[in-house]
Amino acid sequence: MQTAKHRWLWNGVFMGIVLMLAGGIYWSSKSIDYNWRWERVLPYIVDTSPQSIRAPFDGRAELGDDGRTLTLISDYGDAPLLLNQYSTLLVTDGDLLFEGDEIARINSVRTGPIANGMAMTLQLSVVSLLCSVVLGLGIGLGRLSANPALRKLCILYIEIIRGTPLLVQIFIIYFFVGTVLSLDRFTAGAAALTLFSAAYVAEIIRAGIQSVPTGQMEAARSLGMSYVRAMVEVILPQALRRSLPSLAGQFINLIKDSSLVSVISLTDLSKAGREVVSSTFAPFEVWFTIALLYLVMTASLSWLVQRLERHMATAH
Repeated sequence: MQTAKHRWLWNGVFMGIVLMLAGGIYWSSKSIDYNWRWERVLPYIVDTSPQSIRAPFDGRAELGDDGRTLTLISDYGDAPLLLNQYSTLLVTDGDLLFEGDEIARINSVRTGPIANGMAMTLQLSVVSLLCSVVLGLGIGLGRLSANPALRKLCILYIEIIRGTPLLVQIFIIYFFVGTVLSLDRFTAGAAALTLFSAAYVAEIIRAGIQSVPTGQMEAARSLGMSYVRAMVEVILPQALRRSLPSLAGQFINLIKDSSLVSVISLTDLSKAGREVVSSTFAPFEVWFTIALLYLVMTASLSWLVQRLERHMATAH
């Protein structure tokens, strides 16, 4: 009973601190001379405004007998254009039209640049994450290889990648390697993130393998397993289970680090945010929204890793 009371007490303390922080942020927002316009941001996430349908040539409008079908007759002998899918008609029968005139509108729901930027960030992060796991696993195993040449090459790769900034690596891969191999922006950005993250994944996996007692390998070999089979069936499952929290932190960093690819004009979430700020002149609203979307992505990944960790613990 005492434990339950303590739990309620500390949960109340937690909620009180959160409310104080929220109140502090709200008070700070009111204390600055800034007109908050959150409605400016929503159309850049999901745009529900009607799309305009414009005349493709000079001519006149003819309405059908049903009052819904619109035919555009060209003054220059072009084929007539039949229009029957629209929400609002802006012309009447016999109206003269010029190329570019708005003749109708159609209701639609479209993703805005912020949503498109988030999709690009997710796509880039997923590709880089999967590739970095495969590459990092290979480098981590090479780091422990008995072959001196392979081991030293893996160490050299890890030290070079971890010792240079990701931004510099992106520039080198895009402007140098990308020019030689004719890589597009997405491929160059994904390659830079993969190479960068793989170095950290390799060290995490190497530490996980070394944390497994050496007796595990000796026992597996004494049962007649080859080194490769013992590594795959005995050592790696234990190493990955122990390394999962560190890998989750690295993958979360990968999502945040993906914002740097905007320097090569890849329209990810961060670059989309800068473009929207220049259009809306609402920097605080946009950047708070961008931060929230990054938080949603990283929190979702963290939740998935926790579920995987619990599943592996249960299976074990």
